[in-house]
Amino acid sequence: MKTLGIFLNATVLCGTLFFYQNAEAQKINQKTTVIAVNGTSPLHDWEMNSSAAYFTGTVNGNSISNATFTMPVKNLKSKKGSTMDNKAYEALKSSQYPTISFSAASINFGKSNVSGKLTIAGVSRNVSFPVSVAKNENTYTIYGTETLKLSDFGMSRPGFMGIKTGDEVTIKVNITAQ
Repeated sequence: MKTLGIFLNATVLCGTLFFYQNAEAQKINQKTTVIAVNGTSPLHDWEMNSSAAYFTGTVNGNSISNATFTMPVKNLKSKKGSTMDNKAYEALKSSQYPTISFSAASINFGKSNVSGKLTIAGVSRNVSFPVSVAKNENTYTIYGTETLKLSDFGMSRPGFMGIKTGDEVTIKVNITAQ
């Protein structure tokens, strides 16, 4: 009988702890997203933007776990017109690899570095870059910026009439999630 009492108490304790942990976890999805990709060329600097991407994660304590970010390549648009867009899509191999993605096991609140897997043009790399996560009630703002080399992802530099862009691009991501 004493063993049954110990078993029941342990079961209640484990159940309470499990419920408490799951009660604190909050699944979040992006509400708004702003992405900017900036690069250079001998003629002019350029920028492509997107406000259409997908972000999900689970808030638990002071971090976001299982964070995933996916953006369709063809959502990136430049102010230079469709010729530049098409050159970028070709460099990004959008017909074979239509999305850019990033996943991280955890993103801490405040300012920190996030490590995860970034996939561009079908090439995945482990990356680490600075990020800032701010919480305001049940809204989370995530901001990160990083400079990458196109060649690190097996991409050729886009060009027009023999003039090619620089190898480095700076990516800025600003996500608001709830």
